[in-house]
Amino acid sequence: MPRHLTKSPLLLLHRPLLLQPRRFCSTATSSPAAGEPISSVSAGREASRDDDLAEESRSRLVRDTCRLLELRESWSPKLEAQLRHLLRVMSPPQVRAVLRAQAREDVRRAFEFFRWADRQWRYRHAPEVFDEMLSLLSHTRLHDPARRVMRLMIRRGVRRGPQQFAQLMLSYSRAGKLRSAMRVLQLMQKDGCAPDISICNMAVNVLVVAGRVDKALDFSERMCRVGVEPDVVTYNCLIKGLCGARRVVDALEMINVMLQNGCPPDKITYYTVMSFLCKEKRVEEIRGLLQRMRNDAGLFPDQVTYNMLIHVLAKHGHADEALEFLRESEGKRFRVDEVGYSAIVHSFCLNGRMSAAKEIIGEMISKGCRPDVVTYSAVVDGFCRIGELDQARKMMKHMYKNDCKPNTVTHTSLLNGLCKVGKTSEAWELLNKSEEEWWTPSDITYSVVMHGFRREGKLKESCDVVVQMLQKGFFLTTVEINLLIHALCKEGKPAEAKDFMEQCQSKGCTINVVNFTTVIHGFSRQGDLESALSLLDDMYLSNRHPDVVTYTVVVDALGKEGRLKEATGLVEKMLNRGLLPTPVTYRTVIHRYCEKGNVEDLLNLLDKMLARQELKSAYNQVIEKLCAFGKLNEAYSLLHKILRTTSVRDAQTCHILMESFLNRGLALQSYNVACRMFRRNLIPDVKLCQKVDNQLASEKNKPAPRKLMVKFAERGLLKPFNIQRRRALNTEDRVME
Repeated sequence: MPRHLTKSPLLLLHRPLLLQPRRFCSTATSSPAAGEPISSVSAGREASRDDDLAEESRSRLVRDTCRLLELRESWSPKLEAQLRHLLRVMSPPQVRAVLRAQAREDVRRAFEFFRWADRQWRYRHAPEVFDEMLSLLSHTRLHDPARRVMRLMIRRGVRRGPQQFAQLMLSYSRAGKLRSAMRVLQLMQKDGCAPDISICNMAVNVLVVAGRVDKALDFSERMCRVGVEPDVVTYNCLIKGLCGARRVVDALEMINVMLQNGCPPDKITYYTVMSFLCKEKRVEEIRGLLQRMRNDAGLFPDQVTYNMLIHVLAKHGHADEALEFLRESEGKRFRVDEVGYSAIVHSFCLNGRMSAAKEIIGEMISKGCRPDVVTYSAVVDGFCRIGELDQARKMMKHMYKNDCKPNTVTHTSLLNGLCKVGKTSEAWELLNKSEEEWWTPSDITYSVVMHGFRREGKLKESCDVVVQMLQKGFFLTTVEINLLIHALCKEGKPAEAKDFMEQCQSKGCTINVVNFTTVIHGFSRQGDLESALSLLDDMYLSNRHPDVVTYTVVVDALGKEGRLKEATGLVEKMLNRGLLPTPVTYRTVIHRYCEKGNVEDLLNLLDKMLARQELKSAYNQVIEKLCAFGKLNEAYSLLHKILRTTSVRDAQTCHILMESFLNRGLALQSYNVACRMFRRNLIPDVKLCQKVDNQLASEKNKPAPRKLMVKFAERGLLKPFNIQRRRALNTEDRVME
């Protein structure tokens, strides 16, 4: 690879050579106009090409080729020979039609056919076929195939222009490969193709989408220096990036720059800034910007402008401000349709201001603008949110009077309100009467009632809803299944949870490892270990491999029953499958083995686990658990495992061991722990050491009192004793040693 291609692509924004003055080259193709999408050619040419491809897709050659490609899994030499013959007689538009037909299923299939065709004897792709393949890949994140197509074009000597490089850049940007996307400019410079406004706009957009607004601004300055003047698309992209970075002052200044440079802003320019101001509820600045749009650019606010302001303000909960602009638009004789009114009604309902929402509906009716089902559904949902179910029912009756039939969303909102106030049984009755009232429940409708019964603890009724839901052809998600399984297990009914899971699976619902683990945990909590192990075997048979959580649950259950040998085998099996133990797994294993006092097997198992996944506090947990279960000698024998390091956690573990010895009246052992801490330059707690000294002072044939205090004094941590007292204590220490 050449050296200049290996440098950081971000450096190109600081190197004017990468954007050279415009020059003509034989490989360049015509670029799209400035105001058009930079990843496609002009709209007229694209429309004509689409018409040609639509006509070619109906040809017999294209249909026969696509039929053979559908049989690619069972290809034989004879079928491949037929496909090779069809390829050689097809025209380039027909090959493009085949690529598009394959891309409808999966773009990878189109790329596989493209590669296969390129390797055939006496056949070479036409330039427009390369363009088609790049265009298809530019709408996906498959940047590697796009790069391979571009390299093949270079190798074949196919014409290349800014449009082709822009498509490659778009593929990289969709995949989040910022550096690789900007490196396309280096590749373009090496290829001798001059940049135009289309690929420059693409580069600016890539930087803006990646959040590099300052880099995008620098890049736009480089464009001007090399003779590529930014157009309105460039400025709009920069303004969008500045607003996204909450730099609205700079965005307004950018509009002034556009006017100074002779590039008049369009309505999209002003709409971008207005949308940001609407989110911030900065109404006065919006009005000022409307005035600037009229005076500076000669663009007068029209119905589209006011509709945009109304919708954005209402969407972000600023209903009063949206209503102000609605009144202003009506004062200018602009017609506001039911969509604009519905947005304001919905915003009022979300804020719980139902009286204002009803006034808007009354105003709509008086002005001859009939509310549609969306508007009424928003009001019904708003009443249900605040618990006024009677008002919601009255609104539904009002809908019938105004020849507006409630739909599934309206009824679902009412059922959801009933479930929230604990009237799920009534909601279930209304759901069963759906056929009589001529409305069709959706999967969300059933889920609302199912979760209502679950929250009320009526698990049998909840399962009945699921059964009817499955009979209607709806499927539960794995999360919904797990919520109901967990509720059944919590009620002590793991067998019913297992039957429910198997029933859902038989009806076609997706069952994952989390659902199995929940049922296994339910059996384990009930002490039914054999059923839990049997379900674990069922997971292997159904090709749903247990994860580390599943293994941890079963290991905990085995350890609780004292079956440590089986637990050890299960942990080893988990490690052999490449699953890494989590901190919960460590805590579970340590707790169960320390509880049974099987320290030797625990240490062997910990060595294997730590070899796969390190946990610095593993031996700290072992010592602390041994202390909790009163096995102090075993804990003291493992003290060297944690004294290898001098961390705060190690000191806490030593303190726990010292307190455990003191509580048992074993002050000498606690004293030895403190001495070992001093030898490792790990300072113990002063108050705890004072307790040790005081307890030693009351015993005979023990170290002299205040020995630990002397060690603190020697390190300058306490006020020193007199010299003679210190010498006597040191002499006594040497005699005892």
